[in-house]
Amino acid sequence: MINRRDFGKISLVASLATTMGRPAWAASAADTAVKAAQQYKGRTITIVWEAGLQSLDPTHFSGPKWKELTGMDVKVVEVATAEMFTKIMQDYKSGAGAYDALNVIPAWMPDLAQAGALEVLDPYVEKYGYAPELQTIAPTYRDNQMKVGGKIYGFPDDGDVFLMYYRRDLFEDPAVQKAFKEKTGKDLAVPKTWADFDVVGAGLTDILKDKGIYGASFFRQPPYAMYMFEERFRNEGGKFFDADTMKAAINSDVGVKVFTAMRNENNFMPPGVEQFGFVENLATFLQGQSAMTISWPPYGRWAEGYGTDQEALNWVPKTTIAGKVGYALPPGGHPELAAGFALSISSTSKNKDAAYLFIQWLNSEDVSRQRVQLPYTLRDPFRDAHYADPGYLALWPNAKDYLAALKQASQTGLLDLSLLQTDKYEEVLRQAISKLWAGDDPKTILDAAAAQWNDITQKIGVDKQKMVYAAWAAESGAYPKI
Repeated sequence: MINRRDFGKISLVASLATTMGRPAWAASAADTAVKAAQQYKGRTITIVWEAGLQSLDPTHFSGPKWKELTGMDVKVVEVATAEMFTKIMQDYKSGAGAYDALNVIPAWMPDLAQAGALEVLDPYVEKYGYAPELQTIAPTYRDNQMKVGGKIYGFPDDGDVFLMYYRRDLFEDPAVQKAFKEKTGKDLAVPKTWADFDVVGAGLTDILKDKGIYGASFFRQPPYAMYMFEERFRNEGGKFFDADTMKAAINSDVGVKVFTAMRNENNFMPPGVEQFGFVENLATFLQGQSAMTISWPPYGRWAEGYGTDQEALNWVPKTTIAGKVGYALPPGGHPELAAGFALSISSTSKNKDAAYLFIQWLNSEDVSRQRVQLPYTLRDPFRDAHYADPGYLALWPNAKDYLAALKQASQTGLLDLSLLQTDKYEEVLRQAISKLWAGDDPKTILDAAAAQWNDITQKIGVDKQKMVYAAWAAESGAYPKI
């Protein structure tokens, strides 16, 4: 399943690039962690990791490498994403200390930190000299996914963010350009606003539908569409709450406009798009049946065929559009970070120093550079150095354009809504989107959703949630800066 020659190539290029960028006398954060961890030889660190492709990183690459360097074993506990928060809290409340290190979705961090489930990492960062390398994490992740109340609770470790992928060959085709101009009176260009997106998407469907190509397709299942709503709502000027009263504001004119537009756009997308999940939408784009889509970074790599020869990725449809793909920020210019992962330490761990050293090593410039290039896992670039890495730039002919778009997104991305009991608010949004696809009135749906949000806030405590929201809203990635 695993092509170890890939490891060798990646490791060699990464090592050369790292050595070239650092003075010979300077110890890296990875080196520091390894040397300090060797005193714990023979111990086992238990880490919670998302089940599936993500866990191939610690089970096939980083775990065995850490064992080789330090003599420490890494036990990986694979947990489905939907169960990770509950499992972490159960371990904390029981006091069992079954987990040492954790993968945490950043939107959960306020809940976990306030409960006391996460170890404050500042003393370890100082003790092991990690502060300089933390500063080279890309701004959107570093400034929004690391701290709660001014304290470090996690290291951003995954550059999840939405990008727009489009068929560059179609947008550059003179015949398509001519037909689009005749139909709309406008020049064909990658849309930068949602108003432009509607014109381009509908126009391309009219022009290309006879060839089996639609202007756009999106994943529309509620867990994915929820993030797309959060992004678009803020790009259009919406605010989730009235900051003074904590009354929900998703049923504002902006919210209704976005909901209405989302449903109308399904009319120029493939039939049945309302049921499209991650894989259905991926297949549509890779098979050349849509001109534009929006998703997480793996879409861009797989569209070029990178990594899809791996057995672990044999479920990914074969691409028919390699070399024809362009990359851009979604309309509005401020993409949703849409989940991601941070590395944390359990406050009940019995191996805190050893576990900390493992996550510092994982997250370091040297090691993370290799991990984000593993062809079979889902960690995406999140450090400034990742976007300029010679090894990554050489992976496919237009990888430089892909990395340039990701770098842009790392500077303008929007933080997911993060409150106390965030999932309860998100569940309301997911149910609202289901009703939208079922044909209910957008204003009626959002009024009901806002009322449910207000009930949740009341139960948590308005003043308590107000403080958490104020801290979230003050983050640089909470709302677009005008």
